[in-house]
Amino acid sequence: MPKRYMCIWLPLLATDSIEKIRPELRSRPLVLSAPQNGRTVVTAANRRARAEGIVPGKVLADAKTILPELEALPDDPPSTAKLLESLAEWCLRFSPVAAVDVPDGIILDISGCAHLWGGERPYLDHIVGRFAKGGYGARVAIADTVGAAWALAHFGTQDAIAESGQESLVLEDLPPAALRLDPAVLARMEKLGFRRIGQFIQMPKSMLRRRFGDALLLRLGQAHGTEPEALEPVVPELPYQERLPCLEPIRTATGIEIALQTLLENLCSRLSKEGRGMRSGILKGYRVDGNIQQIHIGTSRASHNPEHLFGLFALKIPTIEPALGIELFVLEAPLVEEAPKPQEVLWETKGGRTQVAELLDTIAGKVGMDVIHRYLPQQHHWPERSIRATASLDEVPDTEWPVDKLRPLHLLSLPEPISVMVVLPDYPPMLFTHKGRTYKLAKAEGPERIEQEWWITDGRPRDYYRVEDEKGGRYWLFRSGHYGEGEPEWFLHGFFA
Repeated sequence: MPKRYMCIWLPLLATDSIEKIRPELRSRPLVLSAPQNGRTVVTAANRRARAEGIVPGKVLADAKTILPELEALPDDPPSTAKLLESLAEWCLRFSPVAAVDVPDGIILDISGCAHLWGGERPYLDHIVGRFAKGGYGARVAIADTVGAAWALAHFGTQDAIAESGQESLVLEDLPPAALRLDPAVLARMEKLGFRRIGQFIQMPKSMLRRRFGDALLLRLGQAHGTEPEALEPVVPELPYQERLPCLEPIRTATGIEIALQTLLENLCSRLSKEGRGMRSGILKGYRVDGNIQQIHIGTSRASHNPEHLFGLFALKIPTIEPALGIELFVLEAPLVEEAPKPQEVLWETKGGRTQVAELLDTIAGKVGMDVIHRYLPQQHHWPERSIRATASLDEVPDTEWPVDKLRPLHLLSLPEPISVMVVLPDYPPMLFTHKGRTYKLAKAEGPERIEQEWWITDGRPRDYYRVEDEKGGRYWLFRSGHYGEGEPEWFLHGFFA
């Protein structure tokens, strides 16, 4: 079977990706820019900007002089490269072999694929249409070699298809740049008057090598198929998924548990070998009537312990309705992370991080993940700013928890206003009213002055009091501001045990 290749060129990839996120920019001239040699240079331009003569390589300041309404954004090459890789993986639906052609192209080995679409022309039109539907403008070409397909996509007619064995004919009228030569070689050829490949394609190889080096002969050979050109296919990451078809439909909870255990053992074995763990898991049961039953779990720490994960799923198995029976089980791990390595110890101890994480997972499976929170200390004076939430059990705090001052067990995320009765301005209150309820106080300690850092000036100083009411309830109150400097405000900020 003769080899056939397709080159997909996305000349506006960077700007098309931004216009997908911000559609309002499609109707405005847009460029991306980056600093080069002390100047900010245009690196990409959309269709509207190119229509006004703004092309990559132009100094941004000059471009804005020509077109004052020009929209300029910083270029992000790593994001564009990641997008190109994703698009190459997406193209695996059209061909089993797809490779990235940096910086804005994709090469497909389409040998034996076109007949599935009714021929090369419908195949090419379908791919161009799919890219257009996704918001990307593409120039596509098909030829016997990678080099010829690349040349036609970049310098040939729109969506060209070269007949098999006709590479020399289709290359003759194209410029030397279609051979992917270095700028220095192209400059030398321009100086000698070579503006079409047909002007030198029949010249002796020895003469071409002497004047332009081996690179020209290599590219000519690759375009004609006499020199090999290897592709580096993208290899998509295999999804963390296990499937278990059933010989007979499963109708019982015991059968579901056996299927789940089998799937977990297989999936956790793979995760363990790769040093990863599950953070979220989905078990799907496909019933014979077409209905899909599914249950979902989440973990506070990456885990590949099948017994622990089975315990989390087991809490939700009663919610599955097998009806006439389940004929296929699928276990997926949509979110996986690096699993923490176990620490070597001289003897076993209880209450380690793994055990704590598994205990929290069990609690969350019963009451919900959103009721469990972990906080770490921050270096701020105001209490509500001195902590921050974290979702990881392995994150280490930047500072130690302060233990020199008494703090309430329950700290309100935002202080709540109260009204108070005080004997003298600097005395603690005799009573306070919160949400319509009055609390008569029997004891009080304070004040404790807490001010903000010197570089933060968006609030008044606070004087905190620890107070206890007649029924033994203990509260943390503070006065914001001083008497004599306007009317101070009082707030409830926490509850002691």
